[in-house]
Amino acid sequence: MTNTNLNKKVKELRELKMMATELATEIESIQDEIKAEMTALKTDILKGVDWKITWKEYTQSRLDTKRLEADLGDLSEYKKVSSYKRFCLS
Repeated sequence: MTNTNLNKKVKELRELKMMATELATEIESIQDEIKAEMTALKTDILKGVDWKITWKEYTQSRLDTKRLEADLGDLSEYKKVSSYKRFCLS
């Protein structure tokens, strides 16, 4: 890819990321309106002709590794390390 083409692609990527941010903001705003309506109706499920919305509380349990390390000391032999590559445009 030539430098000119790469510059065009980066510009296009930046524009698309900006659009995605704007869309995410709009999506969140609409979701907040629906959540407010569900709160007013005191319901966690809404149904329409071809859609269903649920907004429920879920509980999840996780180990508190900071507390375990504080109580038991070094836990490095039990840790599983994973790695990944992150693409970042700035």
